[in-house]
Amino acid sequence: MTKPDAKPAPAPSALDTRLRALLMRLYPDQDTDTLTAEVLNAFWPDRTWRRRTRKPGNALWSQKDAVLITYGDSLMDGVYKPLDLLRDFLNTYMKGTVNGVHILPFFPFTSDDGFAVTDYRKVNPALGDWPDIQRIGEDFDLMSDLVLNHVSSQGTWFNAYRQGQEPYDRFFFEASPDDDLSMVVRPRTTPLLQEVETANGVKHVWCTFSHDQVDLDFRNPEVLLEILRIIRLHVDMGVKIVRLDAVAFVWKEPGTPSIHLPKTHAIVQLLRVLADFASESVILLTETNVPKAENLSYFGQLNEAHWIYNFPLPPLILHAMLSGNAVSLSKWQRAMPPAPHGCAYLNFSASHDGIGMRPAEGLLPDEEIARMIRTVQSGGGLASMRALPNGGTAVYELNATYFSAVRKTYKGEDGLQVPRFICSQTIVMSLEGVPAFYIHAMLGTPNDLEGVERRGMNRAINRHRWDYPELRKLLDDPESDQSRVLTALSDRLKIRAKQPAFHPNATNFTLTVDDRVFCVWRQSIDRSQSIFALHNVSAETVELPPGALNLIADETWVDLLSGETLHPEEDGVTLAPYQCRWITNR
Repeated sequence: MTKPDAKPAPAPSALDTRLRALLMRLYPDQDTDTLTAEVLNAFWPDRTWRRRTRKPGNALWSQKDAVLITYGDSLMDGVYKPLDLLRDFLNTYMKGTVNGVHILPFFPFTSDDGFAVTDYRKVNPALGDWPDIQRIGEDFDLMSDLVLNHVSSQGTWFNAYRQGQEPYDRFFFEASPDDDLSMVVRPRTTPLLQEVETANGVKHVWCTFSHDQVDLDFRNPEVLLEILRIIRLHVDMGVKIVRLDAVAFVWKEPGTPSIHLPKTHAIVQLLRVLADFASESVILLTETNVPKAENLSYFGQLNEAHWIYNFPLPPLILHAMLSGNAVSLSKWQRAMPPAPHGCAYLNFSASHDGIGMRPAEGLLPDEEIARMIRTVQSGGGLASMRALPNGGTAVYELNATYFSAVRKTYKGEDGLQVPRFICSQTIVMSLEGVPAFYIHAMLGTPNDLEGVERRGMNRAINRHRWDYPELRKLLDDPESDQSRVLTALSDRLKIRAKQPAFHPNATNFTLTVDDRVFCVWRQSIDRSQSIFALHNVSAETVELPPGALNLIADETWVDLLSGETLHPEEDGVTLAPYQCRWITNR
């Protein structure tokens, strides 16, 4: 019987209620109250945490946002720390051009250029240390990688697992060769299971990507708690955008595809709850290089990722540039839904990986995909394969810098590589979403075939390490490809940042004006500005007739890129080979 002076237990907070519901889905056999408290302690160890939940909205980003993607050691000189050189490059060449920087995994690692992490809490000493990361984060919105699916087979956690040390003895996903693994979706051709000797006997551990990248077992809540502690460290070090690497694979179940499982989405939802209640501005980005519907599923019901990668863009833009035809790109873009309220696309063409071909499945005919592959290979590019459930293989990605990928078209080499490439990147800037640019796209870096031979991996072709003094000389030469590309892209991004119609959530409507022209109409959220973004993806001059664009009457229309005042309703619009125009009424 309750004593008269006893106080009733406080009602659970909205945060507690939402966490409890998700944890019950993930771990129905665990004590939910205890686990909820442990989650709170992992993410807010000092208990100086919560704000009122941040409701979905578009105030965390604007047209001023653009992201540079780079490795911590993309710039070297043999004297200064690579992170110091990166900071110098950002402040010298990128200030006012981008306001965000994604530093690819900057932790100690053993393979895959950082994605086989040995210690999540340390910065790779070959790059610098946490203060160097923090200094960059003072001037730019910082994105870090949360490599949450797997760790290095040579790292601290896996070594402790092999020795049977708690709690790591239950940190890794074990399976049996007798399990039904026929449905498992793989991005690689290596065997899924790896046999290892442990203090507890022979085990077979799950390796989605490589045998040096052993998958964590999120069925053990201790794994989730440790990942939350790592996110908290990153946020405390100034990280604003958390990239959830390979998140689609984190929950596995033999007898299933082990990709996009319901509990995978529940983990993303749990991370979103914590981000929404954090006093810091934390944006979650999911990395899911998969076909459209699967990728879009990571928006959830406004309760999963803030941003998702627009993965079909790289192969579709490439197809447009190589074929001189924008029909497939336009058809896809016309069918793309606007990002939900409080969400945005991250648009890109080039990344540290190759040009993924899976997102093109169903969007391009097989013969067009094959023709793209042949064209890129004829220009020095390579192709990587993935295993199919039937035992066959298919091209998983094209390996080339995006600059070299557009060196030739279906018709061959024509001397128009630079304007063709600039056109491809301008498309990235024009679409609904936040634009992101790999450093080797911003610099017009050619294929690094010597790097492939030296390092023995196809992806090295796109991971050149510039000698910084040499790069600076090239950037000082206005005739170099590097200077021409960086100048053009920087100028356009600075123009873009001033246009409300380029807000990541502004209206995006695809227009059909000519098969050779990719055209979108953007309108600002307050409807005060319209921009007709036209991109000639061909080596031909295109004449659009009067009336091709649905312009508001009695407005003055200016091309933001050339500065020309235009009269499209009277004179039409002319586009030189690979010319882009941003035609606006203000």
